[in-house]
Order: sequence, then structure tokens, then C-alpha cells
Amino acid sequence: MSNLAVFPGTFDPLTKGHLDIIKRASSLFDKVIVAVAKSPSKHTFLTLEERICSAKEALSDMKNVEVEGFKGLLIDYLKEKQCNVLVRGLRNATDYDYEAQLTGMYRAYIPELEIVFLQTASEFSFISSTLVREIFIHGGDISKLVPEPVFTLISSQKK
Repeated sequence: MSNLAVFPGTFDPLTKGHLDIIKRASSLFDKVIVAVAKSPSKHTFLTLEERICSAKEALSDMKNVEVEGFKGLLIDYLKEKQCNVLVRGLRNATDYDYEAQLTGMYRAYIPELEIVFLQTASEFSFISSTLVREIFIHGGDISKLVPEPVFTLISSQKK
């Protein structure tokens, strides 16, 4: 079995907090798939294609990281990839409580699934995609919160 992990999310947009988790996961696993969820119920700010392309560009220097889009249930995606390691990022206790609930649900479907929680570096712990979108919508500067390719995409296409 290869040392494969999946880091799923909507990544709307990918933030420097996400980037921190992905970098650290890439040092722990032979291969990390950043799985960008279609998530129609979330009414995303960026299209799936924009989220995938900007993530690929932002992560291009990490040779053992791949970016893929997926639709449907995460558990089905994990089964398709034959992956039993899920990486989740935590910013605070609220994130932990939510992720602990999800862990139980995931394991009900994939009992052998291991979930690895990585704490976001403190300098990124306040960043959320929701906050980034809100700041941008109100004309604020998000350049310090997102990787350069994401900033370029958002500032050029979403004015």
C-alpha cells in the first residue's frame, strides 16, 4: 500500500492556512491529493475549474502533491482512490469539534480510515475562506491571506 493521503475541501478560495497544512502533509506522506469538492450546496464564489487551476498553480512546486476535483460524497472518492488516510486542518477548538463529528460519520462508512489532524500554524489560524471572501467583497486587501496565483485570479476575474 502506498503512503497516500487526501486533503479535501471546497478551497473557495485556497488560503495560506490551507497551503501550510498541504506543505506539512506533503512532508509526512509519499503523495497528497488535494481534493477540491464541487459542493453545489455551498454556492461557491469561484468555479470548480478556477479553484482547481489556482490550486495547481499555487502548489506546483510540491512534486508529491496533486490537485483533483471531485463531486459526490467524500467517502466514495476515498474508496475510488483506495485511500485510507484523510488529512484535516484545524485552526481552533471549534474546528476540532466539527471534525470530530465528521470522523465518526466517515468511520461508519470506512472503518479502516485514519484521520490525521494538522494544526494550522498560528500566523494563519485566523484565516478562513469565508473571511477572505468577505474581505474581498467589501474591497479589502486579501493579498496577505492567499497564495499569489489565487490573489491574481480573484483580483483579475471577480471585480
